[in-house]
Amino acid sequence: MIRIREAILVEGRYDINTVKQVVDTVVLETGGFRIFNDRDQLKLIRRIAQSRGLIILTDSDGAGFVIRNYLKGALPADRIKQAYIPDVAGKERRKSHASKEGKLGVEGMSPAIIEQALRRAGATILSSQPADRCADDRPITKADFYTWGLSGGAGSAARRQQLLHMLSLPEHMTANALLEFINAVGTREEIAAALQQFSDNH
Repeated sequence: MIRIREAILVEGRYDINTVKQVVDTVVLETGGFRIFNDRDQLKLIRRIAQSRGLIILTDSDGAGFVIRNYLKGALPADRIKQAYIPDVAGKERRKSHASKEGKLGVEGMSPAIIEQALRRAGATILSSQPADRCADDRPITKADFYTWGLSGGAGSAARRQQLLHMLSLPEHMTANALLEFINAVGTREEIAAALQQFSDNH
């Protein structure tokens, strides 16, 4: 497994599962064409791209290139890299029918092909094995959210709204989306500082 600096943007959740077997980084999804109408999601992706860089990894069919070209125009050019998978005929095991063009998508690619695509895109390789994370560098989890009073407890929704406001994030963002965003651009220290500020003001 390789560890890279950039976040990776794929089309769907099955693509995330495939990519996560190869690389240690934040992997986001467009939800297919949903990205075209979701301004809040695009705003978040843009902030993540500005913070750590972004690699776009869509399917090699026409739909994948429509999404890729849209993102190319919507995101800062100097903060994105393009990773391409080859045209491979076939059908993913979970599907009963092949795609319209009969090509495998990202989810159908082997780990070696995914890694090659990322390296060719110029991914910033940090290490070939997941690094031992120091205590403050561990990914933030749902358990942390519960401990901090951001989910699963009395007043957690209001506390989460306050945090969203402090981070200039959309009020309708779910706990899962907030978790994903914080892991992409923030640190435990930053979230702790924001929560401390919240406590000091109440």
